[in-house]
Amino acid sequence: MNLVSLQTKTKNSFQDNLDYLENLILQTPLKSFILAPELALTNYSYECINEASDFTNIAIKRLLGLSKERTISLTMIEKIDEKYFNTFFMFKDNEIQYKQSKVELFKLNNENKYFTKGNQEKIKLFDFGNLKVGILICFELRFLDYWQELQGADIILVPAMWGKNRKDNYETLCKSLAIINQCYVLASDSANEDCAKSSCIISPFGNKIFDDEKEIISSQIDLKEIKMMRKYLDVGIK
Repeated sequence: MNLVSLQTKTKNSFQDNLDYLENLILQTPLKSFILAPELALTNYSYECINEASDFTNIAIKRLLGLSKERTISLTMIEKIDEKYFNTFFMFKDNEIQYKQSKVELFKLNNENKYFTKGNQEKIKLFDFGNLKVGILICFELRFLDYWQELQGADIILVPAMWGKNRKDNYETLCKSLAIINQCYVLASDSANEDCAKSSCIISPFGNKIFDDEKEIISSQIDLKEIKMMRKYLDVGIK
């Protein structure tokens, strides 16, 4: 299985971001499992949030087409009943396979003033083929209760727009998440000037593949490593 973490800067034009994302996706091997940074297409765009949510509908059509032979994941601004959500989408086989809206909104950048919280009960494992997958969107990574909800995951995805002043926090939390759950962590953070980068792929043992200079971080993984790790150091994770 090939995991891919993207590490991109947000451009001024929504369309430019979508075109660039497509270009990167097409550079990845077929059957790749891809994660892009939080709100990679629009940034937060508080000043034009309705326009950004409208663009999500355009992006969905394009991403559905790109997902025939790849799994593509990212968060986008979604409008439901006049409310805005920071929503995680997973595309595969030309379908939306899974959605989950961000619960823990980051008050330091006023996210809570523009977005509505998602359903906390959605922070749990879901089946994706033969995998058990969990999602923590950016700030949610800091909440221990959510880590416990994801125990038993094969892969945990962490799309983020994490600030560079807290870069060490992001790296430490992501690595700890992989070690304590004995699973793979696929983390994708923005490369914007004020962001940490630190996108990475982390093994159940805590080995990390990362490169702050790259836009595409890719690695073949062996899912058998999860069972081997849990058998080697049995901490009760099934």
